[in-house]
Amino acid sequence: MPLAPLPSAFDALELFPAGARPAVFLDYDGTLTPIVSRPELATLAPAMRAVIVALSEVAEVAVVTGRDLDDAIALVGVPGITIVGSHGFEVERADGERLVLGGGETYLPALEAAAMRVERGLRSIAGTHLERKRFALAVHFRQAPERADEVVTLLDEAARDEPGLRLTHGKMVAELRPAADWHKGRVVVALTREAPQDTPIAYLGDDVTDEDAFEALGEFGDAPVTVIVGERASAPTAARWALPDVDAVRRWLQALEQRLRAA
Repeated sequence: MPLAPLPSAFDALELFPAGARPAVFLDYDGTLTPIVSRPELATLAPAMRAVIVALSEVAEVAVVTGRDLDDAIALVGVPGITIVGSHGFEVERADGERLVLGGGETYLPALEAAAMRVERGLRSIAGTHLERKRFALAVHFRQAPERADEVVTLLDEAARDEPGLRLTHGKMVAELRPAADWHKGRVVVALTREAPQDTPIAYLGDDVTDEDAFEALGEFGDAPVTVIVGERASAPTAARWALPDVDAVRRWLQALEQRLRAA
């Protein structure tokens, strides 16, 4: 995996021919909106929403997030685009069709059992917040980073008791997810295969979970524009390009939209 400095994603705009209709995949938290203390506070700025609406007229846009599908749909608030929730286990296509992928439903009993245990354990770990999703349990500890080891230990023990689950990590969050070979990368590849051959591809994300998508898109060769956003640009990453922050993402998406309209 390359280390920073990675080239600016603005240098990659030339890889999108004017008049092309690319597939553009966008993470939500940390990419379209800044990371905040609690997940429900991560609202999309009107300027970012306007850019996504405009881009969706000239590109196939998909938001790919670890959030629950309904939560993501409400937060994004852009009709006519694909929303991928729960790290790929649930999808609403642009036409409104809903899918559950990766066998996620078979893990619901294990998640329910783990949730009860985790809720009890978190009562003694102040400053943490449990986000119960349909296909995951996420514990946020941004307000109490010194309690991270306790959170991880609690979730690790729950995962051992429920072998259908696995422990994953993100930015100031630990999560129990189905122990299935399914993630953002798998669903992005599946959606990409539905596109016409030679469709330009872009994926923008900021977190460890986005590395699955960066790596999976490698099967399409060097053509996909994979962009790491924010502070992880200085860490090992499979992304080939970088943007410094959410505002740069907005400006990049706007520049891409204008380039595609230049035909």
